Amino acid sequence: MSTSVRSVTGAGPSALLVGLLSLLLVAPSYAGDCPAGKAGANPLPGAATAPLGVTEMELSSIDLGKEAVNLPQRRLRFRHMEIAPGGIVPLHTHADRPALIMVNQGQIYEYSSQCTVPILHKAGEIGRESSGLQHWWKNEGNVTVVLTIADIVNDKKPETMMQHM
Repeated sequence: MSTSVRSVTGAGPSALLVGLLSLLLVAPSYAGDCPAGKAGANPLPGAATAPLGVTEMELSSIDLGKEAVNLPQRRLRFRHMEIAPGGIVPLHTHADRPALIMVNQGQIYEYSSQCTVPILHKAGEIGRESSGLQHWWKNEGNVTVVLTIADIVNDKKPETMMQHM
């Protein structure tokens, strides 16, 4: 059974800025690269298509159509996600939804269309997701995985949002 909690606080852009700056101050390491010699097309046979044990909360967002970058129909959003042991973030694409994901607790495997083996993401690491990526995630450990996610989303294009992501 999946649970999805979505809420938006009125904290505004200043809370997002403070959150992003705090991530920079802890000097995280980037992760999510496919191991050497394992990069390649992966059709993701048997990919999970439904969420399991995932809770998500949108903490804040900025309408980028109203900012100097002028990106109509796009928001920069900041989210908190928890994935229970055995939990799954189902197959989704990042065709036009770049994201940075920080693992705050636990470790999780990513099954990527760009890597022939699963990629392990550990606490303290940041994964980068960009155009051309299709993937899904699974918590194979016994600790709840806690993620902080910043992404640019197009609310007018539901296929890029995915109902649960």
